[in-house]
Amino acid sequence: MSPRIDAMEDIARGLAHLRQADARLAAVMERAGTVPLRRRAGGYQGLAEIVVAQQLSKAAADTIWQRLGERLDPIGPQAVLAAGEEELRACGLSRPKIRTLRALAEASAADFRFEALTELPAEEAIAAMTALHGIGRWTAEVYLLFCCGHADIFPAGDIALQNAVRHAFAMPARPGEKELRDIAASWSPWRGVAARLFWRYYAVTIRDATPTGAA
Repeated sequence: MSPRIDAMEDIARGLAHLRQADARLAAVMERAGTVPLRRRAGGYQGLAEIVVAQQLSKAAADTIWQRLGERLDPIGPQAVLAAGEEELRACGLSRPKIRTLRALAEASAADFRFEALTELPAEEAIAAMTALHGIGRWTAEVYLLFCCGHADIFPAGDIALQNAVRHAFAMPARPGEKELRDIAASWSPWRGVAARLFWRYYAVTIRDATPTGAA
């Protein structure tokens, strides 16, 4: 059975494995310090929050999410479908994000089972999510990592992770998605802890503790 990331003890287990799997990661761990758990609630609301945060600073995403919470209480499929476009636009949402949130609400109303993603193998769960309108691989991977506790997912398309690995390994150029997936392959079955490690490393070495959009 694949490991899960549900508690700090799981982070510790993953880090111990990574230290043995790749000697380069010992220095990354020392520089990064404490690697946070970063678990969050799942379901429609958890995925909606990730969609809202796409390509935005944390401050901007938090502001929009707060406005949504004030207008839609709670933020859920029925409330989103009942809200008018201008009401959602007034919260700061772009039209593409509104379409995505509504499509996800319709999927939820049609019995898309978010909770079932927790039990699926990672690639099956990613395939199920990317079949939904507006959900790409990065969004699916971040949801599965932080909302479902999947332990063996590494969002190699994430720019912060690419920059963190380039910096940590003194690479001449930022690795692309395919190259980074190849690098991360040896960190299985704890690639999800490796992702958290490099996000933390990025925060303390490159962005001076400013969280990334996936944090």
